[in-house]
Amino acid sequence: MTGRRADPLNAPADPLRFIAKLSLPEPISDPAPHLPDLCKNLCSQLDNAQHGARRLLLSAYRTDGMVATARLTTALPSNNPEHLHSLLTGKLDHIDPGFGFDVLTLAADSTENLNIIQTRLDGNPDDGTELARLIDRLSARYGANRIQRVALSGSHIPERAAHWQPTPRPNRHPTQPPAQPRPLRLIVPPEEIRVLYAVPEGPPAQFIWRRITHRVIRFAGPERIAPEWWLDRPGTRLRDYYHIETETGRRLWIYRNGLHGDGRGNEPLWFLHGVFP
Repeated sequence: MTGRRADPLNAPADPLRFIAKLSLPEPISDPAPHLPDLCKNLCSQLDNAQHGARRLLLSAYRTDGMVATARLTTALPSNNPEHLHSLLTGKLDHIDPGFGFDVLTLAADSTENLNIIQTRLDGNPDDGTELARLIDRLSARYGANRIQRVALSGSHIPERAAHWQPTPRPNRHPTQPPAQPRPLRLIVPPEEIRVLYAVPEGPPAQFIWRRITHRVIRFAGPERIAPEWWLDRPGTRLRDYYHIETETGRRLWIYRNGLHGDGRGNEPLWFLHGVFP
């Protein structure tokens, strides 16, 4: 504290850097024949460190000082040279080579640890690799924003709990799925149901949905979901969700919006929010 004794600082280790560089003896106009060697060099570095590339940057340096670049993202970490080469094919076809390229580099801007996956008895991987490679090829051809997937959001409100995002983009804020089961089909906005008879402190015994009367024979719940006070308007009511089964075998997800005497409006209304398979 007084400065009389040294206070050594342990600086973190430099991040791993993966880059393959190829200097050409003569300028070329087409870098495609040299891409396999670049991919093999880069993947060898990644394999030695047990890492896989998530983002790649291909740079072609022209003799006049201009630089042509191409970027791509993978759905899963990869250090397979054939796969990366297939994604890079044609990425620089629309670039004017000028007087030619004399230096090519391929860098892995973002990498992740790549665990060794046990293959099945038939020799195929069992980690979703084939699907990820298909997504990578479609994204490379049609654009990264064209192929999307559902990702979890940091919200416990069912209609806000998931959103669409480009498939290759990593989820920087992983979220745990809800502990209670959720229907595969979510109705947004929820559809109001007309209650004919309600069980005290339970779901309706009978209700009308889309002009059809449904009788409840089984139910589970309630699961109480409170509003998000930092996003919702003042006076937003909590919800009590029930997983019900009707006499025809349909499994539905309904909720009561509010409680009797909660001071936040009229009598609570019932809504149907999802359909189970």
